Amino acid sequence: MAVVIKTAEEIEKMRELGRLAAEALDYIGQFVKPGITTNELDRLIYTYHTEVQGGSPAPLNYGNPPYPKSCCTSVNHVICHGIPDDKPLKNGDILNIDITIKKDGFHGDSSRMFAVGKISPQAQRLIDITHQAMMAGIAAVKPGATLGDIGYACQQVAENAGYSVVQEFCGHGIGRGFHEEPQVLHYGRKGQGLVLQPGMIFTIEPMINQGKRHLRILADGWTVVTKDRSLSAQWEHEVLVTETGREILTVSPKTGKP
Repeated sequence: MAVVIKTAEEIEKMRELGRLAAEALDYIGQFVKPGITTNELDRLIYTYHTEVQGGSPAPLNYGNPPYPKSCCTSVNHVICHGIPDDKPLKNGDILNIDITIKKDGFHGDSSRMFAVGKISPQAQRLIDITHQAMMAGIAAVKPGATLGDIGYACQQVAENAGYSVVQEFCGHGIGRGFHEEPQVLHYGRKGQGLVLQPGMIFTIEPMINQGKRHLRILADGWTVVTKDRSLSAQWEHEVLVTETGREILTVSPKTGKP
């Protein structure tokens, strides 16, 4: 599959979908407290996507085996694709909520980290460094740069802080398809890989582990955890390559911050 260069009309739709994804994350954040279950958060996301935003949750029944829920909720040592369940969140947990809304044939995809109650300084540092790694990757985006530049930037921030970068999962192109080309690795070498062009839209979503990078996938076929059970964090934004640099399509409307 070739990388899809979006038209001006498609870019406008992707701006709208990016805003909807960010709004959904703004909305769900108020409910993240000790005692709530990730199943309850999932139901709130489903209702918000369908009844407020007029779209649908792209993860629901996606893939093989079909993903059973409307969003991914990855707690503590879960790297990604955590399936919502009935276990209450507890004080000190860290949580990634990853949502993708589908509307009018387009997708909006973003994820954020949330602290449940009061978390440890070590957990907060991991969350902060992971956000910095994503933002460093985003800052590398411009016409003529390469995918390797993005991966290198993310990797430098994470490894200089003493953390490791998950290599088996990556960012991706997005538009009419939930997952399009290219694959966006969060490690790499400067100057290597695909050259970026205006009109490309893809996600940058580094998964950073407190311990080693190695992982295992649970029997459900989806949940990915750190092999050493160390904490893991992830942030995700959608980025458009513009004529002069980049535009983040999933900035929080509530705070105005990426």
